[in-house]
Amino acid sequence: MSDPKQPPKTRAEALAAAQALEAPLSERLAAFFTWTGPLRPEIQAAYLRIIERLKALQLAEIGAKVGEPMPDFILPDQHGQLVTLEALLRDGPVVLCFNRGHWCPYCQLALRALAAAHDEVRGLGGQIVSIVPERAKFSKKMTADYGLPFRVLSDIDLSYALSLGLVYWTGAEMKAIYDKIGVDLTDYQGNGNYFLPLAATFVVAADGSVADRHVDPDFRNRMDIERMLAAVAKLQRQ
Repeated sequence: MSDPKQPPKTRAEALAAAQALEAPLSERLAAFFTWTGPLRPEIQAAYLRIIERLKALQLAEIGAKVGEPMPDFILPDQHGQLVTLEALLRDGPVVLCFNRGHWCPYCQLALRALAAAHDEVRGLGGQIVSIVPERAKFSKKMTADYGLPFRVLSDIDLSYALSLGLVYWTGAEMKAIYDKIGVDLTDYQGNGNYFLPLAATFVVAADGSVADRHVDPDFRNRMDIERMLAAVAKLQRQ
């Protein structure tokens, strides 16, 4: 991994530099966090406090476990079409990725990495689906802005994520920071609750059971693309 010659001077520059790295997703996410720390240390400190609070959760008990059935859902995609997990699984395995929203730079990096892996997942007989707690107009814009070739579903009021135990309150400190920097969750989500989903990925086999999963209170960490591809490839061989 090669760093830029000069440290990025803005979050936008840091995001572009991280995206341009020829490195695994985990390294790009870590680089963005490192480069943006000096730019807005108060935001980074608040993020770390949230992460420490969430680490107290018993994550092994959150969400469907490997071998268990993944609960079904019915959610609208970016075009307003209702989609169920049951219907998606008729075409093969599904990679379900929970993302915080179009405004989250870590989600932007992760979604672009997933977009780059889309053709390989399709070649293995699977498909990728992102779930965000945002209204369709934002998921539709995100799909266009980031060139996402897969469905993005709107989990309004986080009802599906909540049923899996994947939801947390941002807290008053983070809410104040979001309000200050213009992250308007009230507008994006259509409510004033200030809840967000944990960063989570579930690889679901065609029979509806969970083949692999990644649930982490630290939204900087996502399932490695290589691990995701290996899980889908293993299902193809079974």
